[in-house]
Amino acid sequence: MSEENAVQKRKNEQSAVREVISWVITIALAVVAAVFIKNYVIINANIPSGSMENTIMTGDRLFGNRLAYNRKSPERGDIIIFRFPDDETQNYVKRVVGLPGETIEIKEAKIYIDGSAVPLAEDYLKEEWKVATGPYYFEVPEDSYLVLGDNRNNSWDARYWDNTFVTKEAILGKAVFRYFPITEAGLLH
Repeated sequence: MSEENAVQKRKNEQSAVREVISWVITIALAVVAAVFIKNYVIINANIPSGSMENTIMTGDRLFGNRLAYNRKSPERGDIIIFRFPDDETQNYVKRVVGLPGETIEIKEAKIYIDGSAVPLAEDYLKEEWKVATGPYYFEVPEDSYLVLGDNRNNSWDARYWDNTFVTKEAILGKAVFRYFPITEAGLLH
C-alpha cells in the first residue's frame, strides 16, 4: 500500500469516526431536550373518567403547560392538571372555581362567590346539575384553589375529598391542548 493510500485510508477512518461522534452528540442532545421539555415545559395527561365531560372526554389525551403559572396565578375557569390532594401519586384534571381567600357557597346547583347574589355563569357544564347540589360552604385558603369537574353529576371533586383544596404547589400545569383523538384536537377552554 502506498503512502498516499495509507493517508487517504486514515482520513476516511477519521471522517467515519467524526460522523459517528456527530450522530451520538445529536442523539444525546435530542434526548436531553426531550427530557427537559417533558419535565419542565409540558405535561401529558390521559383522561380516565367522564368527570370533565363534555369539555374533555374519557380517553382524551392532552398537553398542559408547566410554565403557565410561573409568573401569574390560576384564574377562575382555568382547567388545571394537579396532584390529587388525597393521594399525591395521582394526577387529576379539573376546573378552577374558587380562588385564594374567597368564600364559595354552593346551593341548589349554583355557585356563589363572596356572598354575591348572582351565581357564577357556567356554560361549560355537561348537563343540568342534579347530584350533590349543596348546600356546601368553602373558605378557600390563601395558597389554594377550589376545583370541580364540569360533569358535576359524575365528578369525584372537592365536594367529596378529605383534603378539599388544591395548593398552588400541587398544580402541575394548565391544560391547554387536546391532541387525541385527532378529530377533536385543539385548544381547551
